[in-house]
Amino acid sequence: MTGRGEPPEGTPEGLPSGGEDEYRSVVFDESFVRAARLQEFSAQERMGQHARAVRSRSAFSLRSGSKQAALLVVLLLMAFGTAIYMGVRHPYQAPETPKAEPARMTVIPLAPQKTVVGGSAVDLFAHSPAAQFRIGAEGVNLPAVSRTDHFADSQVTTALTTAKDYIVESSLDPDVLTGSAVRPVRVLLDPGQFEQFDRSFSSPVDDGRHEATGWVVRFDPSKVALAAEVRVQGTLSFAEAGAGALEVISDHTFTYALRPAGAGTGAAAGVSLFTVRRELHFRFDQEDLRQHRAELETAYVQAGPLACSADAAAALRPLLAGQQATAQGPAGTDPYATGQPTASLCGTLSPSSQPSPAPAPRRS
Repeated sequence: MTGRGEPPEGTPEGLPSGGEDEYRSVVFDESFVRAARLQEFSAQERMGQHARAVRSRSAFSLRSGSKQAALLVVLLLMAFGTAIYMGVRHPYQAPETPKAEPARMTVIPLAPQKTVVGGSAVDLFAHSPAAQFRIGAEGVNLPAVSRTDHFADSQVTTALTTAKDYIVESSLDPDVLTGSAVRPVRVLLDPGQFEQFDRSFSSPVDDGRHEATGWVVRFDPSKVALAAEVRVQGTLSFAEAGAGALEVISDHTFTYALRPAGAGTGAAAGVSLFTVRRELHFRFDQEDLRQHRAELETAYVQAGPLACSADAAAALRPLLAGQQATAQGPAGTDPYATGQPTASLCGTLSPSSQPSPAPAPRRS
């Protein structure tokens, strides 16, 4: 006969076969009891003043709970540290702003075919192509401004006004023209070009990189002096140079009335005109626009009347009224010389650029 609780046919297949097995699924092992949040008071404790039959157990007082909490803290710290590390060493950080490239410059003297015409500044201007030019900064005008694909109207305006400031300071400032100041121009440049700029004035040389006259219009004050305000005409234009930069191109002609240094200011002083055409290419990235500064990419300068043999790297040395250019050509170029190549260039000043007809000197 079968025992109590067992069917006569025995325990069906798939069901617990013993009384203990029957309750095995609801029997709590020792680890489960230790992990319980509620703990029953002992019989002796219940005989005391305790009103409740059970008490709460702190999760952090349990060994398994403490281990889980500590592990969670460690995992959080590791995740936080990993996030910081990846932020510092992220392989896809935004690229740094490219450094300013060295400026490239070409200065070409224009030699006159005849004697330089002299007279008073008023007569010379009236009979020259500069008769309709505007005076000073009024001749440096901004074009109509419009946004581009990647730059707003305000950014385009900033680029154009910065380029204009550079043109005005480097071509019209009397202190810059006479060689007594360079800072008004330097502060408008990207700091990446400071070294090249400074070397161009401390050690100027005709190498396409370090001509002071590529950065500014500059005369030797011991030779010439300004006799009247400068006449200016030209254009400014802009375009995108990729998604990250704007390019501004200036093309201006400046006409200077000059007289010999130390001479008087009357008609007898022998004033003559000197013309400089400057084509400058500027580049502006986002940081340049924020800082109101420019990168000078190229400077192409034609100036005359000058002698082809004149060294125009440090300062322009105009031929004045009554002077003629010699037949001597530019300084020779040695293709066998090592180091930075030099290639002096010279052009011919067209007679149509001179005042015509030649004005007669006024009597005082």
